[in-house]
Amino acid sequence: MTSNILLFAPPPGQEGGGSGLIGTLIMFGAIFLIFYFLIIRPQQKRTKEREKMISEVKKGDKIVTSSGIHGIVAGLDEKTALIQVSDTVKIKFEKSAIATVLKDS
Repeated sequence: MTSNILLFAPPPGQEGGGSGLIGTLIMFGAIFLIFYFLIIRPQQKRTKEREKMISEVKKGDKIVTSSGIHGIVAGLDEKTALIQVSDTVKIKFEKSAIATVLKDS
């Protein structure tokens, strides 16, 4: 019976088990900071820039949709944009489908 008790005893030299917990918490904190600065923060910045671009779209802008359709904005609603792709063809898209606004050069 005493042999079972010895199996549960901590190994020699590791009586202070609290330092392992602190080291683990510090490691998790460091990993979270790395993820925040390398993944989360840049994604939030791209999202803000995209929302700003979509809100600044105006009639007459040349755009490319996420499906690759090139056109000119012929009209805007709250959530949709009417895109003219040729002289006689106009297509209504969600504003979120606008991938880029082409700059006049």
